[in-house]
Amino acid sequence: MALTGAGGAAADPGFQSYPTAPGYRVNVRSGPGTGYAIIDAIPVGGSVTIRCQCPGTTVSGPYGTTDLWDCIGNGQFVSDAYVHTGSDGYVAGRCG
Repeated sequence: MALTGAGGAAADPGFQSYPTAPGYRVNVRSGPGTGYAIIDAIPVGGSVTIRCQCPGTTVSGPYGTTDLWDCIGNGQFVSDAYVHTGSDGYVAGRCG
């Protein structure tokens, strides 16, 4: 699984890691949208390793309103609105 807590474990090689929004526990879903099941959560102060990105449900969060979702592992997605990538667009390749 490509998530790390505040202490930070090693990231997946070849993929960039980004911090999640401070003060938020970020839901990990089984697909790129709020209609997918919550399967895990990134702890407060955590970070994610983005493998690829794709469009999905539009979400508003600390980093704006976006339909961009970050794949952090096989069948694991978080809304880019809760990830500090420093960009409003794609920072990784498109999924699929």
